[in-house]
Amino acid sequence: MVRMNLLARIRPSGGLLALAVLLGGLSISTPWGFGRNKEKHDAAFLRLPEQKRALHVLNRLSYGPRPGDLERVKAMGVDQWMEQQLHPEKMNDSELDTRLRSFPTLGMSTRELIENFPPPEVIRAVADGRQSLPSDPVKRAVYAAQLERYQEKQEKKQESNSSTADVDNNVEKMGKTAAPEEDPISAQARLEALFDLPPDARLHALLVMSPEQRRALTPALKGKSEELTLGMTPRQHEIVIALANPQEVVADELMQSKILRETYSERQLQEVMTDFWLNHFNVFIGKGMDRYFLTAYERDVIRPRVLGKFEDLLVATAQSPAMLFYLDNWLSVGPNSEKATGVATAGSLRRRRPAPRNAGKRVGLNENYGRELMELHTLGVNGGYTQKDVTEVARVFTGWTLKPPREGGEFTFDERMHDPGEKTVLGHRIKFRGKKEGLEVLHILARHPSTAKLVSSKLAVRFVSDNPPATLVNRMAQTFLKKDGDIREVLKTMFDSPEFWADDEYRAKVKTPLEFVVSALRVTQADISDATALTRQLQRMGMPLYGMQPPTGYSMKAEAWVNSSALLERMNFALALSAGRLKGVRVDWKRLLDGQPASPSPDASESLKTFDGLVACLLAGEVSQQTHETIAARLDDPQISQRKLDDPARAPNVNLMGGLLLGSPEFQRR
Repeated sequence: MVRMNLLARIRPSGGLLALAVLLGGLSISTPWGFGRNKEKHDAAFLRLPEQKRALHVLNRLSYGPRPGDLERVKAMGVDQWMEQQLHPEKMNDSELDTRLRSFPTLGMSTRELIENFPPPEVIRAVADGRQSLPSDPVKRAVYAAQLERYQEKQEKKQESNSSTADVDNNVEKMGKTAAPEEDPISAQARLEALFDLPPDARLHALLVMSPEQRRALTPALKGKSEELTLGMTPRQHEIVIALANPQEVVADELMQSKILRETYSERQLQEVMTDFWLNHFNVFIGKGMDRYFLTAYERDVIRPRVLGKFEDLLVATAQSPAMLFYLDNWLSVGPNSEKATGVATAGSLRRRRPAPRNAGKRVGLNENYGRELMELHTLGVNGGYTQKDVTEVARVFTGWTLKPPREGGEFTFDERMHDPGEKTVLGHRIKFRGKKEGLEVLHILARHPSTAKLVSSKLAVRFVSDNPPATLVNRMAQTFLKKDGDIREVLKTMFDSPEFWADDEYRAKVKTPLEFVVSALRVTQADISDATALTRQLQRMGMPLYGMQPPTGYSMKAEAWVNSSALLERMNFALALSAGRLKGVRVDWKRLLDGQPASPSPDASESLKTFDGLVACLLAGEVSQQTHETIAARLDDPQISQRKLDDPARAPNVNLMGGLLLGSPEFQRR
């Protein structure tokens, strides 16, 4: 009954065919057994036929095969391809680099992002006279537009809070606000005149308009925003968007670039590991200034270290503005520090200063980072630490703070915030040494056996199984400890294990929404000119990019993603992608089917021949008998054959068949 109810919610209705696929096993029940008794990697490796070995590594070390990838991996050799992926710095990724040039923010420092796309904090500073408008005319126009909106909001707020407001003034202000919408004909004429200008002149005309004039164009621009930026450079396109919402530029380019990297990069393992560590060291994009910190966090902190030493990655995240802001450690003040008491700490070279106004009060020891550092980043919830350890670690990291966020928010150590005295963490005596205390604690945690086990377990869940065998995790943890947390070496141990190549693990992992979307884009060789629609699809599937608010990150296990609502959204996405209904994304089915083998039966209908070609293209020919029979039995349905009783033969509906296969149980596993 539940599955029948899903039918009415499919966009557009897939009729009996979509229902048939749902009835054909979309519940994704999977075997979770393991080859626990296999002791030799070679035996397990050779147990899988050559094609399955190649598909297995493409599905586990990458976001899925593209047309031609299977043949390339087989020709190169699975071991050599894996070794190449473990050394991404040696691989050419120029095609991706060309696509990413459309997003100038990716190369900007946090300070440059804030200067070019001012957040509310900066606009308030300008409004309060604490910061002046920039002299650059482009930046000045962006600031002026935001300042006008801010002042208008403040006026409305004051009006709503005032019970004795002057009626005449209110009428005057309301009229002033509504004025731009009173003359839609002239606004439309002004917009048409803009469209007739070349890109440079069009941008100049927008910049010299008053904020009120630009706002008056908004109703007329509905559905025509692409025409407004047609022919503009990426930087010019950014400026146009920034005039309306500067914060949107930063977040939008970061999200779009993530989709493009994972879809087009040749360095697939690097992309998989970048996503893995971003999830492990999760930061939520919706928390204030982290919208600006995340670009540098991914580019400068995470990406360069995904295959290096874990301790280097741990230290880099601990000092990153994104993490310090997300977990509030930048505000953490030691209760006995100079800032809290007004008295210089023992051993400090600072002279005694006058006590601050809040001297004598307990000022903000924040335990968020200390707790998550041990529970999520290193030891694990059962890693052997106590609440006392959490408090002591929080004391250690007092003073690890930021310069003012609106000035770029760089990491700094403030001795005045640091709690004096010795600390004891996990039985280790930490002497009073300022910033060095934090580095010492990170070193202890990075080399702890519980950390080795936690990291190894999470890697095994991502690459092997939702419930990895203890024997595999232990071997990986031993490598972690022996090789000083060398992530590349830990991965090699896992890839060389019989558990990784076990028969039961082939296509046994259920894709997360991100993996599902990107693998569909890769296998269809989708041409993405605008990834915005794809980021919205991920929101509908419950996995918005950089959008996990708790520090736990997203689950990599099937149980978090397999439910009727989630599967419905996957099917809707598959149908929309295959039918070309996602704005900015195009799939060329004719190009994909060229060269695919025809149906083995010479008497097969045109629909069956096309269906068999799609199975070969999208699933490497690996489709269950149930799915094949369920769809094949209905190939004469008018929704697929596109003909009625008296119609001549027509080309079958490739879009619908392709969408159903992308939504099938076989494609949802990796």
